[in-house]
Amino acid sequence: MFVAEKQTAGKGRRGRGWESPAGASIYMTLLLRPDFLPIKAPGLTLLMAVAVAKGIRKCTGLACKIKWPNDVVIHGKKVCGILTEMSAEIGYINHVVIGVGINVNQERFPKEIQDRAVSLKQELLHSVRRSELIAAVMEEFEVCYEIFLKTEDLSGIKEQYNRLLVNQDQDVKVLEPGNEYEAHALGINDTGELMVRMKDGRERCVYAGEVSVRGVYGYV
Repeated sequence: MFVAEKQTAGKGRRGRGWESPAGASIYMTLLLRPDFLPIKAPGLTLLMAVAVAKGIRKCTGLACKIKWPNDVVIHGKKVCGILTEMSAEIGYINHVVIGVGINVNQERFPKEIQDRAVSLKQELLHSVRRSELIAAVMEEFEVCYEIFLKTEDLSGIKEQYNRLLVNQDQDVKVLEPGNEYEAHALGINDTGELMVRMKDGRERCVYAGEVSVRGVYGYV
C-alpha cells in the first residue's frame, strides 16, 4: 500500500480530475496480485467501497452510503472516490491497482463542486486523524477481500453492499454514451452489475464501464 500527502495528477472515472490539496485528505493506492481471472477484478472496486463506508462509520460514527459503483457519499455529497486499474494477459492478472481518495479535513471546495462534494471535517466540525481512518478502512477491506477470494464474486458481500447502496429501491437515470433512460434500481447482482427495472417491467443489468447512474433529479 502507498499513501501520499498530495497528488499532482489525481484522476477519477473516465479521466475526470480529482481535487487533491496537500495534507487534507487520504490518497492511497493498494497494489494486489490476485490469482483469479481478469473478468473478476471489477468487483474489487465495489469491495473497497464497502470497506471505506464501514471504515468511516467505525472511525467517525458518520453513516455513509454508496453511489453505484464507486462513490461513497454522505447526505448526498461525495466524500470518497475509488478507481481500479488492471494489468492483465489473457486469463491472467499481472496486478490490480486500487486508488482511493477520501475527503478528510478540507474546509472548502472549489465553487464548481461545492454542491456535490463534502469532507469529514465539514460534517463533524472537527479534524479526523487520517492514520486511524486508513487503519479502519484497511481492516474492513481485509475482511471483505478474504470473502471475495473464496467466492470470486460479490455474493458474500452483496447484502452488505445493497444495504449501503443509496440508489437501492430508487428511481435513477442511466446515462450511456448517446443514450439515457430512467429505471428503478433494485440493487447489485453477484458480479456487481446494477439491476434495474424498466418502465415496461423488464429487468436488465447495467454495467459500470462508460455508464453513469444518477438520481432522477440530481447527483444521487
